[in-house]
Parts: sequence; C-alpha cells; structure tokens
Amino acid sequence: MTTDNLILKINNGDNKAFRELYGNDQAELKRNGKRYTGLLKKFEAEFGKKDVDFFTSPGRTEIGGNHTDHNFGRVLAGAVNLDNACIAGQNGTNVIRIISEGYPQFNVDLKDLKPVKAENFTSAALVRGICARFKELGYEIGGFDACIDGGVPKGSGLSSSASFEVLIGAILSELFNKGKVDPIQNAIIGQYSENNYFGKPCGLMDQTACAMGGLITIDFKDPSKPKVKKVNFDFVATGFSLVITDTGGSHADLNDEYASLPTDMKAVAAQLGAKVLREVTLKQVIEITPDIREKVGDRAILRAIHFQGDNQRVVEQVAALEKNDFKSFLGMVVDSGFSSFMYNQNVYPITNVREQNVSLALALSELVLKGEGAWRVHGGGFAGTIQAFVPQSLLKKYVATLEHVYGKGSCHILFIRHQGAGKVRF
Repeated sequence: MTTDNLILKINNGDNKAFRELYGNDQAELKRNGKRYTGLLKKFEAEFGKKDVDFFTSPGRTEIGGNHTDHNFGRVLAGAVNLDNACIAGQNGTNVIRIISEGYPQFNVDLKDLKPVKAENFTSAALVRGICARFKELGYEIGGFDACIDGGVPKGSGLSSSASFEVLIGAILSELFNKGKVDPIQNAIIGQYSENNYFGKPCGLMDQTACAMGGLITIDFKDPSKPKVKKVNFDFVATGFSLVITDTGGSHADLNDEYASLPTDMKAVAAQLGAKVLREVTLKQVIEITPDIREKVGDRAILRAIHFQGDNQRVVEQVAALEKNDFKSFLGMVVDSGFSSFMYNQNVYPITNVREQNVSLALALSELVLKGEGAWRVHGGGFAGTIQAFVPQSLLKKYVATLEHVYGKGSCHILFIRHQGAGKVRF
C-alpha cells in the first residue's frame, strides 16, 4: 500500500482496526494515530517512498500457571493492547534494515545465516536466527526495510522480546510467503532463535501468546507439540481492568534464583523416576516427602506442591471463564498468587530480604482489593511486576495507592486484545 493511502487509512486514529487493537478511548486512538503517522514519516525519511504495510505484535500477560511451563505444565495467557508497531516493505536486496525508535539502525545480511557470537543478546541475532529457521523450514526470505516503535516496555514482564520475535516472523510471512506461516509455527521459530542465536533458554508461552492473540491456554505435556486452545471470554465486558504494575528492582544477579525453580522441581520429579513434575501426581509427591526431605530440601517439595496446584488451577480457571463464572476465576487468581508466595517462593530473592518490591506491591493490592478483585505475582518473580484485576469503582484508588509507592506511570492499565502478531488490516 502507498504511504499516501496509509495516511488516509489511519485517519488520525479514527478507524476500525485501531479500535480493535487499542480500544475505544479517544485519547488513546489519537495517540496511536500520531504514533503510526510518525513511523510512516520516519520510514520515508530513512528509506524513501515505497509499497509498505503496517504490522503489530502485542505484549503478553501470564494469567494462570506460574512457573509451570518448564516442567511441561499448563498456562493461561493473554495478548495485551501494548504492542510493537511497525511499518515495513521489501527493498529488493538481500539485506534486512531495521530502525527501532531510540536505537541506531542495524542490518542483517541474509547471505550469512550462521550464528554470530558477537551478536549474542542483540536484536540482530534474533532476526538472523528467525531468517535461518524460516529458510531451513522451506519458507522464502528476503530483504526488507522496517521502522519499529516499541510500545511494549522493556522489563515490564510483558515479553517485549517475544513480541519482537513474532513481529519479525509476521513480516517475513506476509511479505514473502503470502501470510501462510501459522501463528504457532511463528512462535516456535521465535523460540528457536532466542535459544540458539540470542543465547537465552526460554519456554514457548511468551511467543505463542504474542503470536496468537486473545486469551489462550497452552498445554506443554509434549513441548515439541504444545496444545493451544483459544478461550472464549470477553474481559472488557466484566468492567474490570487488568493492571500490571512495574515495582522496579533489577533483574540482574537473579539468574541463580530463576535457575533454582526448574532445578528444584525436577529434583523432586527425579526421586519418582521422572524427568519433570508433569509426569507425577501430587499424591506421589506427598507419599515420598518423608524420605526425600534431606535429599532435595523442603523448598523443592514446596515448589513441587505449587506446580501441581497451579497446573490443575489452569484447567479450573479456563472452565470458570467458559462458564462465565468470573467471581470463581478471580478467587483462583488470588489462590495462585498465594501459592507463588508461600510455596514457589519467587516473590523476593533470598539474597536481599531488605528489598521486597513485589511483596510490598502485593500487600498494598490486598489492602485495596480484598473481596473485590484479584492480585498475584506476574511472570518470573523476584523483581519486576505484579498483576491485578481491578473493578472500575476501585481503579483510581488502586492506581493512586500503587503509584504513591512506585512512582507515576508504574501502573499499566490494559485489556486483552484479540489480534496477535500480523498485518494491520484497515
């Protein structure tokens, strides 16, 4: 589509596509209209006028199943309205050229798709790995130019990296493969690149939620073929807002804390002759507890209890939503949060008990929301974000209470959006 036509389609944010992506708030629609127009002007200034399209890839929120995926469990996750927006078009070369707002341009030459050690932990590594996997799977690749506005805040627990990965996959699918790469395949390719090119081990939940859109439940019993199911529920109709609060705190020096979670869980599974906890039952764990306490430690057993509880809770949360029983669902969100705190113990690091950003945020949430909403640790834990479902009547009070401690702008008021990574279809 020509840039002039795109300007008309944007229409200052007043269009159907934007309402589906960003809601009905007029200020938010205008903000995104300005955002997209700015991207278009930036693209023209850097790469000239050419046939282009807009693309979008949402962030994701984990709603159920805290630290269950790495032991082949179940999760419940949703795509959110904070997204990476992009304008992209073919450039007729063998080079991908990308500019992200606030970052210098980087190029990836498609003649060499082997991992480059010097690129570890960079966006270029992710792009190179995605292209390599596309080619290995028999898909077409080619050079394109792109300008990206990263609207998924880094460190927010909303998976900005996974959103970026499936955005690149969606662009390659649309520009060179007639859109035939399905969302789950796109997610698996993103995970492959992050594991093998970026240099970070990760599960598949984040990429799948960003690629699919909407509310989904994923069963990782066979991690090579995860079962993904859309959950038909309209969160907007409940009158509750989904609020993610960034409590601050650095994720640096937490690698050992994160690594201890799957290690502890798998240690308990090993005592039952299994590789992961999904292969055993809670009854089996309790039966061997007296014999394994000294071998694996009490914390490992508590984490195994958390896994079994949260893994089953995902099934019950999905059932409650499908029956439109939102009250029961909220109760299970709270139960999951308490399980993470008491049993999984991923709310504050044991190396620094003076700093408990997440614990304090959960306490403040309970003071405002008890009996009215729900709150829990969000994602990996130890630092970073919490999640809350807040009724409209308490939204101002909740945001004011949390931002009083964590600063203005620390609360992100979100909703679950239906579209995953793909072309913006005006």
